[in-house]
Amino acid sequence: MPTGNADEGLAVLQENAQELLDGLEEDSTGLGDALSTTVTLAQAHCLMDPRAAIFPTWDAWVTAMQVGSAVFATATATEGNVQCRIAHKDRTLRATGPQWYVHPGAWLTAFYLAVACREKDRITALCRIPLSLLRENGEQFEEHEYAWIDTLQTYWLGGQDLVAKLVSAVDGTEPEAVFDREAVSKLVYPPMEMFHRFIRKDHEGFNRALAQALELHKQYWSEEDRAVSIAGLVALAPLAMVCLAHDAGIPIEVESEYLPAVLIKRNWCGEFPT
Repeated sequence: MPTGNADEGLAVLQENAQELLDGLEEDSTGLGDALSTTVTLAQAHCLMDPRAAIFPTWDAWVTAMQVGSAVFATATATEGNVQCRIAHKDRTLRATGPQWYVHPGAWLTAFYLAVACREKDRITALCRIPLSLLRENGEQFEEHEYAWIDTLQTYWLGGQDLVAKLVSAVDGTEPEAVFDREAVSKLVYPPMEMFHRFIRKDHEGFNRALAQALELHKQYWSEEDRAVSIAGLVALAPLAMVCLAHDAGIPIEVESEYLPAVLIKRNWCGEFPT
């Protein structure tokens, strides 16, 4: 990806993100746009700082994580206000109930961000979000997405039938069951395989699955029409799986600029109130 105008691009993204964040107390339904913009900003920081070694990068990741949590904190409330800390400020947001942006993709993004930032309370809150809420946005999503979310929620909360739910999620990614076969095979299935190796405590298998996931991520985002997309700078789902594995004591033997090393090692955690 070209880096010549990176600083200018970051400045524009930062300005756009700040404008969206500043408007949330007046109109909390701006959280959908705020989530996509702050995630883009967090990933964009990794263009020049792929290890996430400097404070502004960590700050951007935390802000994105906070917005992801706020999406679901406000969506689960149907009246009144919700207090959310976002970008170093306690904000009073209005309850939104179900919205167009409250869907499986947003939940997974929020979950992956919370895992990368090691926000256990926020992860728990996300894992208590009923799947029924994610079906109320009026759009049609594929069943493997709901099955994958069910798997992650079950794992984190210590529920029953974890393996059966993972099998259901994996089965839902079969080519005949999905619309976008390339995206599912290269971006959606690989983290599931990593998770499978993780819960089996298969250290070698996990690292093999990680290497394969990164290779497929690279293939997908190297296509000509995607090669300059900021969304490809960080392999977010594999990053979350790596953070889970790292914290469980699995040695991570694969290094990649798609995986910010400082996020994996938790170096910035606790730096400021989140």
